[in-house]
Amino acid sequence: MKEMRLGGSPLQVSRIGLGCMRLSDVRSEAMATVRAALEHGINFFDHADVYGRGKREQVFSAIWEERPGLRDQILLQSKCGICPAGDSGARAPTRYDFSYEHIVQSVEGSLRRLKTDHLDVLLLHRPDALVEPEEVAQAFDELHRAGKVHFFGVSNHTAAQIQFLQTCVGQPLIANQLELSVLHSQLINDGIVFNRDDLGVTSRSEGALEFCRIHNITIQAWSPLARGVLSGNAVTSPEARMEQTAALVAQLAAEKGVSQEAILIAWLLRHPARIQPIIGTTNPARIAAACQADKVELSREEWYSLFEAGRGGRVP
Repeated sequence: MKEMRLGGSPLQVSRIGLGCMRLSDVRSEAMATVRAALEHGINFFDHADVYGRGKREQVFSAIWEERPGLRDQILLQSKCGICPAGDSGARAPTRYDFSYEHIVQSVEGSLRRLKTDHLDVLLLHRPDALVEPEEVAQAFDELHRAGKVHFFGVSNHTAAQIQFLQTCVGQPLIANQLELSVLHSQLINDGIVFNRDDLGVTSRSEGALEFCRIHNITIQAWSPLARGVLSGNAVTSPEARMEQTAALVAQLAAEKGVSQEAILIAWLLRHPARIQPIIGTTNPARIAAACQADKVELSREEWYSLFEAGRGGRVP
């Protein structure tokens, strides 16, 4: 698989990464997923302390027993900041925490569960309304000096939120993980519908796509396969745009002799922002299908046809 640089860092990562949120708790099943990713050239694995409340990181670490020396050949990313409801008492709500103590403790927990001495990348998972950027900077500085985290980034952040963090954080933020797919293309669509008064048009991304391109921040696309509804999974509440998009994806896949998953991933790879899709499937066959995208080239006409289908209407 082709590789790309992650943001402004020297890290060379596979163009497609594997998200580990849905790894099985059963070791043999989890290892089958990880082996499939490795066999198809994926060297980038995305975790979070909240995935399975730590169980996904823990089961992933079993790969070191199968593949001694593998740690030096792959890149591990984890995320912190989400505190699930009930974690500290029955009345505790779901909340976000970017305090110095929480960031450091979360990283220590991830390192312990992953059985590694460092994370290649740490992301702040979702924006904390109570964030004090000075505390984030203190945590990042300490973790970086200790060699426990090499690079840093964010997830689900707007351009302004990134700028606010960077008023204190000295390390460059090299990635922003955002939901992005043919069916969830607001990040791209905002640049198309700007300054229009069409009924229902709203701005949601605040120029995050352009900001990340300007500042050499890699956009990592989560849910790039749109939860499988365009490539075989049942649609619980079908919309006309989903049915039309699924039909177009199937048509393009047949014409190019690849999987439907490959067309969906290729749509993201075709964008000049150098987007890195983070696929979340645990099925080895679907991992192989998605990785076919590495050899697919979509024309401008094909790309816009998918864009129009997914957004449910022609561009202005």
